[in-house]
Amino acid sequence: MLMPRRNRKERGEGEVYLNNKKLRHVKSMKYLGIIIDKILTFRENITQTTEKCRKLIFTLARSAKINWGLSHKALKTFYTGGIQPLLLYGAPVWAETVEKARYRKMLTAVKRLINIKIAKLPEKCQTKHCV
Repeated sequence: MLMPRRNRKERGEGEVYLNNKKLRHVKSMKYLGIIIDKILTFRENITQTTEKCRKLIFTLARSAKINWGLSHKALKTFYTGGIQPLLLYGAPVWAETVEKARYRKMLTAVKRLINIKIAKLPEKCQTKHCV
C-alpha cells in the first residue's frame, strides 16, 4: 500500500519491486489487527469490528434468555472481558474517526445491544415490586 504525502491523483500506478518480485497495490491492509486504508480513515476497521461484536452478542443471546440461561454477572463479565476489549482495540490510533457521528453511532449501537442483554431481570426477582 502506497501512501502519498500529497492529496493529488497519481498519473498511474507505480511499480514497486521487492527481491525481484512485483508488489501488488491494495486499498487497505490489516496490520496488528487494525485495518488501515491508504488515507488513514479506519472506517473499514470500525465496521468490521462492530460486525464481529454483533455476531458475538447474537450468539450469546441464544443462551441468555429472561427466565433461564446466563446470569446478569456472567453477561457483564462477558462484556467487560470480551466485547469491550474488541471494541477498544487500537482506539488511540482510530479515535479521530469516531468524531464522525456515523461511526460513533455504530459503536454506541453495539454497546446498547449488549447492555439490553445485561439489563434483563434477575431470576430471583420476577415481580413488579422488585423493579
